[in-house]
This record gives sequence, C-alpha cells and structure tokens, in this order.
Amino acid sequence: MFSIRTGMTIERTIASFFRLDDRTWKRHANPSSVISRNTALPLLIIAFWSRIWFGWWALIPVGFALVWTWLNPRLFSEPDSYEHWSSKAVFGERLWMNRDEVPVPVHHRRVPNILSVVSGIGMLLVIWGVAFFEIWPLILGAVLIYLGKLWFLDRMVWLWEDMSDEEIDKKI
Repeated sequence: MFSIRTGMTIERTIASFFRLDDRTWKRHANPSSVISRNTALPLLIIAFWSRIWFGWWALIPVGFALVWTWLNPRLFSEPDSYEHWSSKAVFGERLWMNRDEVPVPVHHRRVPNILSVVSGIGMLLVIWGVAFFEIWPLILGAVLIYLGKLWFLDRMVWLWEDMSDEEIDKKI
C-alpha cells in the first residue's frame, strides 16, 4: 500500500495514500481537475448527511464521493500548458510537500501551515455539523475550509513562481 517514512510530511503521506505519482500530479495540474476537485467537499457533506434520509443506504453516496475524490486527479489529461494559476498551484503544492527534503524559501514557511490549521478547524466544524445535523457549524466549517485551501493554493502559486527551474527539478 503505502509507507510512512520518518520525517515524511503529512502532505506526502496523503499523496502516498492516494497514490499520486508523477503522471497523476501532472494530470491533476489540468485546470479542469483543480476546479472540479472543489466539488469533493460538498459531495462528501451531502453523502454523509444523507444518512438522515437513507439510513445505511447512505453508504452508496458516501462511496461515490470517496471514489470521486480518488478518481478526480486521474480523469483529466495533462494540460497543454502549465501557465494556468491552478497548474502552478498544483506544482507549488508538490514543492511544499517535499519541503523536508529540499527546503523552501524562508518567507514561504509559516503562512501555509497557518492556512492548513484554518482548514483543519473548518473540517472539525464540518464533522460536528454533519454528525449532529447542525447547519451553522457545517456552513462556517465549509467556509473556513475553502478560505484556507484557496488561500493556501494561492500561496503555492507564489512558491512555484519564486523557485528557480533548477530548484524545481530537484523538488518535483
């Protein structure tokens, strides 16, 4: 399956779990993949919430949402160009994921971690909202997740653009 190496970033552990190899990363850099990936959270929320209507049959939409989350980076072809904002964000994420092997510039080290915490707090609120069928933590949590993630991706574009081609070749 996958292994967790000592010192491995959590992002690399997640990528390993989803089996994101070089080819999959390039396909995920397709803007259509990045944009459609934003449907994963609402699909998961609706799928888990549907247990109120479907009982155990809700496992079917949950399974569909999980398969979509795994399948999305594989569905699209490699983009013709990597100049799109979302392509740069994906490759910046890859640089960030490998920061334990080749450090990123100092000015990029703090904010992505803060934004990941913001998204994590949002995820806890979403879980609370879905578990107890409460709308306000669900919506607040989803807003925090998207705010944190999209701002994180914008930082990854900046990271990508700041790193030289020579450094990039070593990191991705």
